Amino acid sequence: MIIIYIILGVIALAIIAVFMKFFGLWFRALLSGAHISIGSLIGMWIRKVKSKLIVDSRIMLTKAGIATDSDLLETHYLAGGDVIRVSKALIAANKANIPLDFKRATAIDLAGRDVLDAVKTSVNPKVIDCPDPAKGRSTIDAVAKDGIQLRAKARVTVRANIERLVGGATEETIIARVGEGIVTTIGSAATYKDVLENPDKISKTVLHKGLDAGTAFEILSIDIADVDVGENIGAKLQADQAEADKRRFQAVAEQRRAAARAREQEMSALVRENRAKVVLAEAEIPMAIAESFRKGNLGIMDYYRMKNIQADTDMRQSIGEEGKEPEKEE
Repeated sequence: MIIIYIILGVIALAIIAVFMKFFGLWFRALLSGAHISIGSLIGMWIRKVKSKLIVDSRIMLTKAGIATDSDLLETHYLAGGDVIRVSKALIAANKANIPLDFKRATAIDLAGRDVLDAVKTSVNPKVIDCPDPAKGRSTIDAVAKDGIQLRAKARVTVRANIERLVGGATEETIIARVGEGIVTTIGSAATYKDVLENPDKISKTVLHKGLDAGTAFEILSIDIADVDVGENIGAKLQADQAEADKRRFQAVAEQRRAAARAREQEMSALVRENRAKVVLAEAEIPMAIAESFRKGNLGIMDYYRMKNIQADTDMRQSIGEEGKEPEKEE
């Protein structure tokens, strides 16, 4: 009997300890109108769910007039969601008359989006700098048709679209699309002066393109914060093209000059070769004369007459070549 009494006493003490552990939460929920049974609290403890977090969230929702079952809160917690931020987002959306139910809010939270920040952005639109200074660029550079570069900065006012928050594109897409629209608008301008005279033309053109399609935001306005004149890209490109053409023509001329020089060397070699042949032929003349003497085909008077003719010819050539510069052989 003593053993039975001891066992019963231990059980009673365990029950009392468990009751005292969860009594505060149970009593606070009861007084707040968000009743949660002791059994549910014990079940949360067994499933390693922070019961205080669930109780606080349900109390907030109940006081805000939003009926939510504690099992749904517990399920979202076990799925890895932020129960407190989801509860605060539901309360903020309810106060601002934004249609947001518990299922959509938990889906947004589990998708990795900050549902509370999305609700705040729906109520209080935020401004996005384009381009994003955190990415290392401070301006969007574009070139008008006259070749003048313009550097623009834009500020985009957006509001979160709760219905497209799941699966919608992020701020980076908005920045990229706005930048593309600015480049297109400036590039289609006839001169850079047209853009400087009417900078609002950029914002109007870009805003009418529906850049927020498929994104998690709704673009309210696009304002051009600053437009500066950059470099004369057209003149720079023309100068680069002219320099490239100059180098190309110089290369062609150098090639032709090298070919002409090679041809000149070939002709000089050919002249030397022909001169050598002449010298070789002239060297055979005395031998031919001697052979004629031996055979009796040439007399002594004929020989002297030929010598006189040669001397006369050499004299005439020397007179004709007076005043001429001698040829330079390379």
